[in-house]
Amino acid sequence: MGNRGMEELIPLVNRLQDALSSVGESASLHLPQIAVVGGQSAGKSSVLENFVGRDFLPRGSGIVTRRPLILQLLNSNTEYGEFLHCKGKKFTDFDEIRKEIETETRKLTGSNKAISPIPINLRIYSPNVLNLTLVDLPGITKVPVGDQPADIEYQVRDMIMQYICKENCLILAVTPANTDLANSDALKLAKDVDPQGLRTIGVITKLDLMDAGTNAREILENRLLPLRRGYIGVVNRSQKDIDGKKDIQEALEAEKKFFLSHLAYKHMAQTMGTPYLQRILNQQLTNHIRDTLPAFRSHLQSQLLALNKEAEEYGQFNPDDPARRTKTLLKLVQRLAVDFEKLIEGSGDKVDTVNLSGGARINRIFHERFPYELVKIESDERKLRREINYAIRNIHGVRTGLFTPDMAFEAIVKKQISRLQDPCTKFIDLVTQELVTTTQQCINKLSSFPKLRDETERIVTSEIREHESRCRDQVLLLIDIQLAYINTKHEDFIGFTNVQQAYNQSNKKTVPGITGNQGVAPPSSLIVIRKGWLTISNIGIMKGGAREYWFILSAESLSWFKDDEEKEKKYMLPLDNLKLRDVEKGFMSSKFVFAIFNTELRNVYKDYKCLELACNSQEELDSWKASLLRAGVYPERVAVDGQGNGTPENFTDPQLERQVETIRNLVDSYMSIIYKTVRDLMPKTIMHLMINSVKEFISSELLAQLYALGECSVLMDESPEQQQHRVEVLSKHAALKEALAVIGEISTSTCTTPLPPPVDSSWIQPSSLSPPKHSGRPVIRGHAPPAPRVPHTGHNASPAGFQRLAVQHSRAPTSVPRRHPPAIPNVK
Repeated sequence: MGNRGMEELIPLVNRLQDALSSVGESASLHLPQIAVVGGQSAGKSSVLENFVGRDFLPRGSGIVTRRPLILQLLNSNTEYGEFLHCKGKKFTDFDEIRKEIETETRKLTGSNKAISPIPINLRIYSPNVLNLTLVDLPGITKVPVGDQPADIEYQVRDMIMQYICKENCLILAVTPANTDLANSDALKLAKDVDPQGLRTIGVITKLDLMDAGTNAREILENRLLPLRRGYIGVVNRSQKDIDGKKDIQEALEAEKKFFLSHLAYKHMAQTMGTPYLQRILNQQLTNHIRDTLPAFRSHLQSQLLALNKEAEEYGQFNPDDPARRTKTLLKLVQRLAVDFEKLIEGSGDKVDTVNLSGGARINRIFHERFPYELVKIESDERKLRREINYAIRNIHGVRTGLFTPDMAFEAIVKKQISRLQDPCTKFIDLVTQELVTTTQQCINKLSSFPKLRDETERIVTSEIREHESRCRDQVLLLIDIQLAYINTKHEDFIGFTNVQQAYNQSNKKTVPGITGNQGVAPPSSLIVIRKGWLTISNIGIMKGGAREYWFILSAESLSWFKDDEEKEKKYMLPLDNLKLRDVEKGFMSSKFVFAIFNTELRNVYKDYKCLELACNSQEELDSWKASLLRAGVYPERVAVDGQGNGTPENFTDPQLERQVETIRNLVDSYMSIIYKTVRDLMPKTIMHLMINSVKEFISSELLAQLYALGECSVLMDESPEQQQHRVEVLSKHAALKEALAVIGEISTSTCTTPLPPPVDSSWIQPSSLSPPKHSGRPVIRGHAPPAPRVPHTGHNASPAGFQRLAVQHSRAPTSVPRRHPPAIPNVK
């Protein structure tokens, strides 16, 4: 028969398919198969039964095969069958196999002709078969019967397409000889997915039922309606033979006599019949495996490498060994501590390039969100000056004060300091939330042990909340310390003696809480603070609509360009008198928007009073706001000009006006010190009391608290899903190792035949509903070579044949045409 070396691979691939099917990974390996396609009563089931030599498939009228049957034939000394859905049970009675197929079919489809795409896997061991893997598919039907839907034809067609559109699937197109071959449904479907005929083998059945005086000689010689791989004729048992329980071996002998005695077929009897068809299919399947063997081996090796580490861990874990449970618990807690530290401190391995996580998000809160929240709490200028005015007048009472009262300064400063509690508390909440998220991200890796995961999450979360409470108390204590003593001797405080000088220089732009750069700085127009993409979202559709531009923010201007090459500048907006305003997110919008406007009500851009800029995430929005703060563009209620934005009241007392201005400058100076101190101390306090403490707890205290629960063995109970996953990984790993070991010993010195040259197969009309296009000239069909003969003794294949087959199998898969099903009629 040849191919002895390669025939050992087919059983291995079949075993591997079963091993992977048990863990739901059957699609991950591309197993070569042979799909049997044909119309109802075309003789597909009879051909398969002739291969096996037994009656084992359901019989009847109409559509009998209602679920795909994946049939694996394996040469063996004993004869029996096995189903994948009831492993371990051997069926030696083939009538029982038929009943089991019918029972499994009815489970999903009922008993009234409905169909299902879920396959039945049957493996048959027999000394009378060659190693083959075939898929028996439902017959192509036209008219729905029973419970079948109106679009049954299209459902069957799509089911068949799921198999034959794969490049690793050979197509056995079965057509009865007593029908018009040009209208063969099987050949039409094969033409759709295999237009070059590389994978299609024609099978002509019922040659003995042709009208007297007619024959299929020209078809079988591949001269009348040619296929690239030609046709093979077979003679199956008639219905009378089946009803009379005629033995299949007798039927095969009768088939052989038919071809040898028929005048039209006796000259090609050696290339006709079921045994020859079986050898041809075995040859094609083994050759296909040989051609794809390098890629097949690489695919197995990559899967094995991916499983090695996990399989090694599972192999060492014994759920019934207390020592192994304890060792695994120790390893898991140590890994949790390492993962948490890497997320907080940063690490070069397994860097997330899509989202910020862990320490990077906390760093953004430290240096972008918190400074912005501090600036937002500043009251508007009118309100602050009114408070100073009332404080001075209330302190003087009925008397007219000659000097500026320092008690007014202290009262205003303490009120401003007290307002720091809200942003500082919010700051702690944000960091706590990020810390909880980061720990949960690490703890989720313990999902294999649900009780351990739940207890670890409870303990760590409680610890975080405890440190949060301590940190909150400490922060409030820091604010109380600042309230306890107003240090007017601070080296950075402007002092009463310098107030006049500051007042004289009031035309300079100053902002509370923001200190200037020290030393010599480069020209501000050259300092680029930020670059990035933003969308101008408030431009009307008539003027082009919202568009994305490349923005550059410097210390003096905001410019935008057509793209990030920065060659075509669209506009440059000076930052003078600009303010920042929050814009609510639209109901249907996924963008995050903020607006820039001019305090003097001038147009910001063309005829627009404000410029609405949109970005893709909250992180980008916060980052742009922080960058604009650095450039001196502040929220709407913060920015002040050199004149103090006017006065809250029409002062009639010039002395009172001067005192208000003095207190105002003193408050600015002292609060800038406070803001600077708070911005510096808050991240340090949280880092020390929360983040470092939690990190230390996980690395040194968590394991002790888990042991203190006294339920160490219970904590290490696996979830049912994990138990199943462990078994699946170990079985898959073992199957892959076995497959690679056997593949390494297989010889590729197998007999082969070159692929026949292309033929003109335009006589096969496409199966789509659209009419074919004709050129107007008659099609002249040339003769094609006969079907390849397979010798009974193997010899080495030519390298040219190997290369040619390898090139043919490497081409891209064809797209599968689909048809829209007809409308289902309304039944009154």
